[in-house]
Amino acid sequence: MHFYPNETAGNPGGGTPTQPQTIVVLGIGNLLWADEGFGVRCIEALQRRYEFAEHVSLIDGGTQGLYLIQHVQAADALLIFDAIDYGLVPGTLKQVRDDAVPRFMGAKKMSLHQTGFQEVLSLATFTGKYPQQVLLIGCQPQELDDYGGSLRPVVKAAMEDALALGVEQIARWGGEPAPRRTPLSEREAVTMDELALAAYETQRPAPDAACRLGDERFLRSPPAPLRVTPPGGRHQPSGEAGPAVPPGEITSGHSVGF
Repeated sequence: MHFYPNETAGNPGGGTPTQPQTIVVLGIGNLLWADEGFGVRCIEALQRRYEFAEHVSLIDGGTQGLYLIQHVQAADALLIFDAIDYGLVPGTLKQVRDDAVPRFMGAKKMSLHQTGFQEVLSLATFTGKYPQQVLLIGCQPQELDDYGGSLRPVVKAAMEDALALGVEQIARWGGEPAPRRTPLSEREAVTMDELALAAYETQRPAPDAACRLGDERFLRSPPAPLRVTPPGGRHQPSGEAGPAVPPGEITSGHSVGF
């Protein structure tokens, strides 16, 4: 397993960090796009395997962006799991701390959720409610453009090491991680049973039954032919010759800049 040297910077709130009163563990990403689901899968695994003290909250942040601000503002200590394109070998883990985190969240944006979460961190700083301690455990993805796909083997293997790092940090913060003794009820689970990792991987339809490029209902259809209104006011149907329209005289009602 590859580990990259940690990035650490001073805490925006200043002062020496104390034992946190509230710990938020946040997984962000989109599990529908292969390795993009790394952060969410980490939260799912943590909840299924461990119990924590009452002041520890596990949050499946998905792609909610600014809607996560309340969780960040409420945290004294914030642990984030996410797939980050560091430009490293796939499966490489890199830990980033404190006010270095926003810089890496926006480093090579892979999806809109990273832009949104970078704004969340900036807004938390602006409001004076930035966590005293922040740790980002990021994993270099291998594959993102596979709609309905799961974590690639190298990233799934890295997830085990990421979980170990996360549990170790939660313990240092006083979050009291312990192996789970009480089974989760369906309503407690952060991930629906149908989207849990095992079910997600075993129930995936074949390529001829499920598009791998996205939801076919929302894929862009071919653009309609451009219809130009020439002088005289009559549209020329597609395929019908009409008088040439000089540049700058398109009369569709909108100006067009080139």
